[in-house]
Amino acid sequence: MSTATPRPAPSPASTGWRLGDITVRRVDEIELPHQTGPWLLPDATKEVLDEASWLRPDFADADVPRLASHSFAVEAGGLRIVVDTGIGNAKPRANPAWNGLDTDFPQRLAAAGFPPESVDLVITTHLHTDHVGWNTRLAGEDWVPTFPNARYLTSRTEWDHWARTDLDEARRQMFRDSVTPVRDAGQYELVDVPEQGREVAPGILLLPAPGHTPGQVAVELRGSHRRALITGDSVHHPVQLSHPHVSSCVDIDPALAVRTRARLLDALADTDALLLGTHFPRPTGGTVRRENGRYRLLAEHGVEIPATAA
Repeated sequence: MSTATPRPAPSPASTGWRLGDITVRRVDEIELPHQTGPWLLPDATKEVLDEASWLRPDFADADVPRLASHSFAVEAGGLRIVVDTGIGNAKPRANPAWNGLDTDFPQRLAAAGFPPESVDLVITTHLHTDHVGWNTRLAGEDWVPTFPNARYLTSRTEWDHWARTDLDEARRQMFRDSVTPVRDAGQYELVDVPEQGREVAPGILLLPAPGHTPGQVAVELRGSHRRALITGDSVHHPVQLSHPHVSSCVDIDPALAVRTRARLLDALADTDALLLGTHFPRPTGGTVRRENGRYRLLAEHGVEIPATAA
């Protein structure tokens, strides 16, 4: 992976989407380095990108996919919910691009109306380093939960997989600083997620999305006027709409990941449901359309949403 320093994310903005009685905002952490795309999605070559001209300029540079790290901040049923927590600050990481970050993510989250103490629920789509980092913050020499009043959820299948896996040192470090402190504080809850999904808050469903990891979930937001799907890493980048068989180099079961991606995209295609990509650069999401035997994304920019008072 790249040793380049990631670019700062754009300045804080309360950009989001209203789904009726549910609101979802993107909260930026960092744009990922230029070299991330070729490493993560090695088959997403310039030639593949060229076959989907709609990817440029928003989702791809001249020859590589663009990727980002951000969270989604959701208001539903009177609850404040954060979906995935990025890379985190001051974390010792084997990946130089993620090591010892110093971003203003907590300030961005607060500016969106989600100061950490106000968050009710944190949903972890899967237990990878760039999805759990802001689970904790450094207090003196100790890692403590960033969201002291929140329940943290992940799927039981995901938790059990890593519990029985012989971890390398880099992943053991991630669990030590970003997962175990939350468990020890009694804030992590394991959720059984059946095939039809599991509602964990009003209008918030966890859907099984295995392949990238065994217990990964996608998050469906069922608003009163519209629904949206937060992808987790079942779709890393919009090029995987045009080419669903483009796999991530870190998929545990690439064939299953392809089947999951196809299933999710087929359910969204030609509806008004939003696809919101966990690593998509801005404009972050849009609607899925079938086109010439493939899928494409019709980008939908969010609107400015005033922060809700904490």
